[in-house]
Amino acid sequence: MKAIALSLLIPAFALAGCVETTPTQNTVLGTVGGAAVGAAVSSKGDMGKGALIGAAVGAVAGTYLGQTSTPGQCYYRNSAGQRYVAAC
Repeated sequence: MKAIALSLLIPAFALAGCVETTPTQNTVLGTVGGAAVGAAVSSKGDMGKGALIGAAVGAVAGTYLGQTSTPGQCYYRNSAGQRYVAAC
């Protein structure tokens, strides 16, 4: 079941990177995605705790990663690990 859940989340995150969203939408998407991943990778007895931790991490990531102060611009990393800004 975990493998199925994770295999469905990977394409969803890839497609989400192609859509221009608002900062609020990024936070919500990060929260929901983080909660889903946290619950999927947790043990059966810790699914709630995993979902809460995943939601918190996802909210922070959705809020701060990939956003710039210029609309239509996003942060990316090249193969050397250097950050640059380009059109989303």
